[in-house]
Amino acid sequence: MAEKTAAELLREELCYQPKNAFRVLSEDELEQADAYCEDYKTFLDRAKTEREAVSEAIKLAEAKGFVPFDHTKPLKAGDKVYVDNRGKALLLAVIGTRPIEEGVSIAAAHVDSPRLDLKPNPLYEDHALAYLDTHYYGGIKKYQWMTIPLALHGVVVRKDGSRVTVCIGESADDPVLCITDLLPHLGANQMKKTAAEFIGGEEMNILIGSRPIPDDEGADAVKLNILKLLNEKYGITETDFLSAELEAVPAYQARDVGLDRSMIGAYGHDDRVCAYTALTATFALENPAYTAVTILADKEETGSEGNTGMQSAYLRYFIEDIAEALGTNARHVFRSSLCLSADVNVAYDPLYPDTVEARNCAALNQGVVLTKYTGARGKGDTNDASAELMGFFRRIMDNADVVWQIGELGKVDLGGGGTVAKYIADLDVNTVDLGVPVLSMHAPFEVVSKQDVYMTYKAFYALLSRDEKL
Repeated sequence: MAEKTAAELLREELCYQPKNAFRVLSEDELEQADAYCEDYKTFLDRAKTEREAVSEAIKLAEAKGFVPFDHTKPLKAGDKVYVDNRGKALLLAVIGTRPIEEGVSIAAAHVDSPRLDLKPNPLYEDHALAYLDTHYYGGIKKYQWMTIPLALHGVVVRKDGSRVTVCIGESADDPVLCITDLLPHLGANQMKKTAAEFIGGEEMNILIGSRPIPDDEGADAVKLNILKLLNEKYGITETDFLSAELEAVPAYQARDVGLDRSMIGAYGHDDRVCAYTALTATFALENPAYTAVTILADKEETGSEGNTGMQSAYLRYFIEDIAEALGTNARHVFRSSLCLSADVNVAYDPLYPDTVEARNCAALNQGVVLTKYTGARGKGDTNDASAELMGFFRRIMDNADVVWQIGELGKVDLGGGGTVAKYIADLDVNTVDLGVPVLSMHAPFEVVSKQDVYMTYKAFYALLSRDEKL
């Protein structure tokens, strides 16, 4: 190989040049990334709702020695504990060797994804077809959810308090559900509408059946047959829908994308890709210097509100309890703590170049994305990380051989989007956003790079295993 010219060496020294992971990683590292992503795909298939993600995470955590946190018991370095927040959010901690007043390392992601929620009274019949009425959850392009196979996941709580888990559409012999669309021959008026108007929210009703109950000529015979089937399988009645959380999600599994298998296509990369990488980085810790705290939050896609969202006080209470068990006041812990607020970012898409500013947009295969600020139009409604914090994370990621890049969420007057970062920063915690670049974000089938997923894991591990302070 020819020696580099003086100009090439100067460019390496002085210029910001994002690196393509395939150009800089060894074959062994590329194989490690591929192997890591096989387990990630399994996690995605098992965790299509926030409840399933938390349940699966707890199973994995307990296999790694984590136990439920008991605030009445003392803690010591090396202890691994977790708190299950109502089955929809999760907190984990690995107690460090340094005094906790020196701060903790926080990795925060969310496990809810855009989807279709059933309304409280969803089941109805129209012209001998049975439907489920929905209210979409989070920011979606409604037309993308038409004519794809859908599965129904969730829980139903009966009046007596007993609970039944529902999952229809995931097994090979299960039926699937769908939202129908108009044939193009009759779609002239429909095609004149804007994409936002193509289908209305009240029209996103899921086809669930067409067979009437036998020997019945009464009204709603198809609906009655559906209720009979649900009662036989799950022991529920129509009234039980009033106390249910049922979600329609894409019925397909995570798949490799591309003839080179370099990418993963799936539902729910946003933000289970960051949740899984943060989770597994936490599992890899043994006696970290700083106490490591990992959060898998709910409700991010609808504003982080409610008692399982990050605007709730459960993170503050968790760290307060840990601090108290270790003999200090939590407010001293927060000020010295560091957080990577984990959420996906937009990847440059050559099919839509006008929506981003290329010099400040992330790209597939260039590693994990460090995002100084999110927000919209004048940096509104965002956390804006300090120069000192950005410099710190540049250093620890470079020292850990993490391939990383910077990124914004679209052009200044077009872009925007929020993460949980501002809610953690409000606790007086040094916080910056970091995550995986995604193509087709918020679509029922999102695409990520395997190398970027693995680099996100390495970035979280670099934070959680750090031995230096800001």
